[in-house]
Amino acid sequence: MMTTVHHHHHRFLFLQRHPHFLFPAKPHHHHPFISKPKPKSLHTSHIHTQTLHTPPTTTTTSSLASPPSSQILSIRDALLSRHLSAVEIAESFLSRIRLTEPRIRSFLHVAEEGVMREAEELDKKIEKGEELGPLAGVLIGVKDNICTVDMPSTAGSRILDGYRPPFDATAVRRVREWGGIVVGKTNLDEFGMGSTTESSAFQVTANPWDESCVPGGSSGGSAAAVSARQCVVSLGSDTGGSVRQPASFCGVVGLKPTYGRVSRYGLVAYASSLDVIGCLGSSVADAGILLHAISGHDSLDATSSKQEVPDFTSLFISVNSFESKPLKGLRVGIIRETIGDGVDQTVISSINAAAAHLEDLGCSLAEVSLPSFSLGLPAYYILAASESSSNLSRYDGIRYGNQVDADELRSLYGDSRADGLGDEVKMRVLMGTYALSAGYYDAYYKRAQQVRMVVRNSFKAALDEHDILISPAAPSAAYKIGNNIICSQCLKVVALYIYIYTH
Repeated sequence: MMTTVHHHHHRFLFLQRHPHFLFPAKPHHHHPFISKPKPKSLHTSHIHTQTLHTPPTTTTTSSLASPPSSQILSIRDALLSRHLSAVEIAESFLSRIRLTEPRIRSFLHVAEEGVMREAEELDKKIEKGEELGPLAGVLIGVKDNICTVDMPSTAGSRILDGYRPPFDATAVRRVREWGGIVVGKTNLDEFGMGSTTESSAFQVTANPWDESCVPGGSSGGSAAAVSARQCVVSLGSDTGGSVRQPASFCGVVGLKPTYGRVSRYGLVAYASSLDVIGCLGSSVADAGILLHAISGHDSLDATSSKQEVPDFTSLFISVNSFESKPLKGLRVGIIRETIGDGVDQTVISSINAAAAHLEDLGCSLAEVSLPSFSLGLPAYYILAASESSSNLSRYDGIRYGNQVDADELRSLYGDSRADGLGDEVKMRVLMGTYALSAGYYDAYYKRAQQVRMVVRNSFKAALDEHDILISPAAPSAAYKIGNNIICSQCLKVVALYIYIYTH
């Protein structure tokens, strides 16, 4: 089970997968890639193949003192040793996509021609003995709300269907500068609003380990693509768990950096004070390498941090150099409110097992109570909905977004939004508009901001006493498609919150 960790010094969240979820000895359900008929996905070119070219296996390397298992470093070693060419590596992943994509539906767009062209150019560089970037030959999926100059960027919405940005998001540009190859755009809940990919305007992504279950969301396509080995790593975005929760559901590593660590330039805005571009990979090492690539100040984003970016890869430690108690002295707090009522017993058991393992490695454990923790959910929904109401006002069919035919301006605005936006987005925009309206601003938005500070201060106080706080990434394992009970419960909490402060 995935564990949320908030480090006191670097203040970023990362999730460590339990190996059982990635390589189960006896899967509880059918194998994820046994052929059976499924509807074809939209916007994705499928080419049928008779053979499966499995991506290169992950092995450790002698570089970086034999760091944790890393596909990125394995690919680099294979290229430098001429054991594999960039074209062979690219074709192996593309073949995997062709085989699995009709059932998993991780991608809204796959750039096969572009991938092969970049791979061929990389092989020419290798032949000439030119220096390679740290991500050379690494195929990377990009969530479809992150702009890419040569591919569609729809944010999972009909209103942006067919939109191709004239620029790369800063995170994508930095990935390309490091030699990474963007394989395609991954599916998501429309504008990032959802936790299952079921609110995508185009398709629903399946969990690679059980196709009847959701992959999580909103970065469900990015998590599923890494889990199904359709790409090496992927970029997602996290507003309120949209990288960490799908990483948990799909058995991969999901990392939400500190706000400001990664530039938001080129990320389609949902809630600007909460949105963060995050990383997904099959190992902590790969997530760390990707984070290092995309981090740093950006003059195009006034909220990006100017603090120096540490070399995360230099912190990798070989397992062979571990002492018997390598984490001795580390103070770990378990948040009591996250392992109580409403959390599946299997999740609680996994968290307790992870905590016991940390204790075996030398950590000191303590239970931490954060009484304000439960206030975070209603405050989050009020703030996120309010900011989305403002951010999405630009999609009116004139400034941005697809336009419908209308006889007069008011109808053009209304019909373009009605036709282009989905039900989930409309609901959140309406809720946010109401919270920001005259006479209700102080009761909702201002009060939610005050609650936000209370929750923040309680976490800060807890982190003054502990180096790390751990909690589940989600209250349950992946649930069945069409059974999104958790989201409904969240909205009921927000409705209650609004009712209380209205009466």
